[in-house]
Amino acid sequence: MPRYRRRPAVFLWSRLLLALAVVFCLWLVWHLTDVLMPFAAAFALAYMAVPVVDRLGRMGVNRTLATNLMLLLAIALVVLVMLLVIPMFVSQIQGLVDRLPGLVDWLERTVSPRIHEFFGITVHFDVNSIKTGLAAHLGSVRSALANLLPALTSQGIALLTFLTNVLLTPLLAFYLLRDWHTLLASVERLLPPRWRAGVTSLCGQIDHMVGEYLRGQLAVMLIMAAFYGGGWLAVGLDSGFAIGVVAGLLVAIPYVGAFIGVLLATMAAILQYGTLPEMLMVWSVYAVGQTLEGFVITPRLVGDRIGLHPALVIFALMAAGSLFGFVGVLLALPASAVLIVLWREALARYYASRWYRRRIVRSSRPS
Repeated sequence: MPRYRRRPAVFLWSRLLLALAVVFCLWLVWHLTDVLMPFAAAFALAYMAVPVVDRLGRMGVNRTLATNLMLLLAIALVVLVMLLVIPMFVSQIQGLVDRLPGLVDWLERTVSPRIHEFFGITVHFDVNSIKTGLAAHLGSVRSALANLLPALTSQGIALLTFLTNVLLTPLLAFYLLRDWHTLLASVERLLPPRWRAGVTSLCGQIDHMVGEYLRGQLAVMLIMAAFYGGGWLAVGLDSGFAIGVVAGLLVAIPYVGAFIGVLLATMAAILQYGTLPEMLMVWSVYAVGQTLEGFVITPRLVGDRIGLHPALVIFALMAAGSLFGFVGVLLALPASAVLIVLWREALARYYASRWYRRRIVRSSRPS
């Protein structure tokens, strides 16, 4: 058989094998999610730190030393946030327990009449009733504590896996960050020469777009930290600036950041004020901040940087949250940035195709 007749079959089989390889890789990633999590976290950490390490290298700092400095800085920031949030949370919980009688009295005098006024329901809050209820359920609490040790034993492997991932992530990030450019060069050499220029250009565009997203997200975090901290400080909330900074820096984590921020602010307001008007002032600062962040600041600062219309930013967040939940909201905008680059490349190829540029042939009919 002539050689030119075998080429279409070879082309078809090569494409089929490539598709099967992609499907197999996706299946493998899906089933190895728990194993790949520390690698993904280490890659994200290294990716964000590469520009700083490269700049330090251009200043004459050894790359290994620069890598160690960046990882130590990242670990210090995480520890600092934990040391700031956890003691604040514990102290406010202890304050709520100490002020339980006064809080119940405030609920009885303030909240119960409002519930009766608006809903026609009579609700009574009584300290003795609450204590009686706690005593009645003390047996179930003791039985739950008795079953706690077997539960911890059965979950020991999961806990060990979590701790291993926590310890493994910085180590993996160190090696990835130190050998970043060597690894990229190795991957580039694996590409066929005829594809190398196109794939390198496409990856460069994706890298630029994701970098713009990260810079925009950092700007959002700083603005929201200043807004919440200044707003709660203005209404006179004790520790309002610290709580606001924590709430602002956690806006990058969907749901979790919002929950922690409003919880800390609410507990601080209950401990300090104990009256509804002042608590409404604290909640109003948070409500305005959430509205501005979701509909103005993020669409403008992040959407404009990645070339996504503000309406599409809101749609991407809502659609990803509906389809994939917490992870979807977390990855919606960076995934949109990658899709924008791929869409532009596909459009450029479409506009350059012969099918698009083919002229309309007008048939001449005899008169």
